[in-house]
Amino acid sequence: MIFQALFECMDFSGWLLFSFVVLLLADVVRNWKPHSFPPGPLAVPFLGNVFTGVDYKAMEKLSQEYGSVFSLRRGSERIVFISGYKMIKEALINQLDSFVDRPIVPLFHVIFKGIGIALSNGYLWKKQRKFANTHLRYFGEGQKSLENYIHVENNFLSEAFKDEQGRPFNPHYIITNAVSNIISSVIFGHRFEYSDQSFRKVLELDNDAIILAGSARIQLYDALPGMMKHLPGPHQTVHANYREIMNFLKKEVEKHQEDWNPEEPRDFIDVYLAEMEKKKEDPQAGFNIETLLVCTLDLIEAGTETTSTTLRWALVYMMNYPEIQEKVQTEIDRVVGQSRQPTLADRPNMPFTDAVIHETQRFANIVPLGFPKMASKDTTLGGYLIPKGTAVTTILASVLFDKNEWETPDIFNPEHFLDSEGQFRRREAFLPFSAGKRACLGEQLAKMELFLFFISLLQRFTFTPIPGEMPSLEGVQGFTNSPAKFRMQAVPR
Repeated sequence: MIFQALFECMDFSGWLLFSFVVLLLADVVRNWKPHSFPPGPLAVPFLGNVFTGVDYKAMEKLSQEYGSVFSLRRGSERIVFISGYKMIKEALINQLDSFVDRPIVPLFHVIFKGIGIALSNGYLWKKQRKFANTHLRYFGEGQKSLENYIHVENNFLSEAFKDEQGRPFNPHYIITNAVSNIISSVIFGHRFEYSDQSFRKVLELDNDAIILAGSARIQLYDALPGMMKHLPGPHQTVHANYREIMNFLKKEVEKHQEDWNPEEPRDFIDVYLAEMEKKKEDPQAGFNIETLLVCTLDLIEAGTETTSTTLRWALVYMMNYPEIQEKVQTEIDRVVGQSRQPTLADRPNMPFTDAVIHETQRFANIVPLGFPKMASKDTTLGGYLIPKGTAVTTILASVLFDKNEWETPDIFNPEHFLDSEGQFRRREAFLPFSAGKRACLGEQLAKMELFLFFISLLQRFTFTPIPGEMPSLEGVQGFTNSPAKFRMQAVPR
């Protein structure tokens, strides 16, 4: 009777307030954090911690307050963050099978749909990754063709730099196109001219999407995808860009289908088409045109963005530290000279140059938050229980700048990778490609490209800043950490 009388006297505002309180209580109950779960800051009802910041520096501050294993809420989903070399090593290496799955990331799921290589799981992921690994080797390292592809591309890249005739220019998309041509030769069977506007457009669309993917407003979309998909915002641009890229890839696949000869495979797409025929009786393996398109996108991104961004950072550092550039060139002149191209066989004889490349990868911090993972089983980490299905982010920046692992973590210092006799030394805390079963698929290709492209460029040019335009050492934070726009001069040696 009391409740009936109360309901009868409530007006619209009262009902609105009552509904809000009920929803608020439901949100609190649904998202109540167990005592055994990693700690974290208080969350805003319904939204979670979407206002805490999304860059790695904000995450590092939180790790200092809450420890090396902490959590945040995105909408109603809890995400665990892992910081520091020791704890990340425990998660990815010592507990090798605990974090091998990928969570659903709403922003990317619209395009990647949980298929392909990077964002798939289970049986499909194992089959697609194994197939990609096998055939990248077949068309690459097994035939020594990857190194040959890079040698050829080095000539095109050097000619493009020479064409600038010492004038100021922005090397961004020349470098990106050159790097992407290596994986393109493997996937499509051909490279793209730097003047090819359709491919240049693909590179620009992908770059813009990667930058936007790390923005704070994107986090709001991931928290409330059902509502945000109807509203304007950077997520709409990201999705539109990827759709246009997929249309480009679809046309390339269609060209292959038109003149495909299963007896004479030319590239990755050809052998994938053959595998589709073989795996018709195993649909769970996912060998179909839709998955081929996503795999192709995965490989293009894995073989382009991080390596080209690292090379741009390398040029930024050489201009900021001309004494290091000069020392690299001295080693190049002694080991390689000017009459031939560098080869991978030169690496053991070039410890300083190798150290500079590794320090560039460490200091550039290309993928500071790694790629999201998910607990594949109930796991204990740092004394906390992480239930199966929980999204996990490993803060790779915290490893690359770990004060317990690096002598001068906040300084660009190639000596990090040299022993007392000046010989190259490996460092366990060097994890720019992540680690474990979900380590970057393109790691070996990236190492080859960085060594050969970097040495070839410094063999042929000295890089100098434009007076009054020294490139900034502060990066632009997106999904990757990339250099701010800069111009330079490439002076032939």
